[in-house]
Amino acid sequence: MNLILLIESDFAPDGFSLVKLTGRRLKHALSVCKATAGDTLRVGLLNGKCGTGTVRRITENSLEMDVSLDTPPPEPLPLTLILALPRPKALKRCIEAITAMGVKKIFIIQSFRVEKSYWSSPVLSDGVLREHMILGLEQACDTMLPTITIRKRFRPFVEDELPELLKGTRPLVAHPQAENICPYHSDKPITLVVGPEGGFIPYEIGLLQKNGFEPVSLGKRILRVEHAVPALIGRLF
Repeated sequence: MNLILLIESDFAPDGFSLVKLTGRRLKHALSVCKATAGDTLRVGLLNGKCGTGTVRRITENSLEMDVSLDTPPPEPLPLTLILALPRPKALKRCIEAITAMGVKKIFIIQSFRVEKSYWSSPVLSDGVLREHMILGLEQACDTMLPTITIRKRFRPFVEDELPELLKGTRPLVAHPQAENICPYHSDKPITLVVGPEGGFIPYEIGLLQKNGFEPVSLGKRILRVEHAVPALIGRLF
């Protein structure tokens, strides 16, 4: 946690600058930051500005501080990421990494090689996804939550929704068998589709290509999804 992320309910009703921390964030402030009265901590308001907090008082169950929020969060990446649903444990790691790297628009989709059982995982609940987005924001000193949209039907999503999403972007699909290597340092917004481990089946790749996507790869090595996604984002931006 490189930034203590605050929510509206942390603020005292009689003074917007006074904040009280409890629970996980209190434990982090005391055990990791070694906070004492008078110390300054890095803070940010969820979906708002960043700034600093000066510790006023520490009790057994809470930490109070005065905060000043005057710095905009980091700029988001100009990237829309469309991810075939990976294994639930991998999804948690992906969401944290994706959020930390500044992606703000995420779609999770079905494909032929996605196990049907994955869709019943509690990891896909709003609460669990939000928890891992928060961890990514805290790591990267960011405050702006991404939006995550789930689509369980591949063809209707590609044919009905993707054309609008692609406008003004370069559409790429990561595919292990692609001949072209993923480009470096894009100078325009990207819409990136990442398939499951093993890649998309030929029909899916064909449908994506028909709708304007260029298949690209990271070379001959086959990577796990949670490793491929940060590597792709790092190359592109």
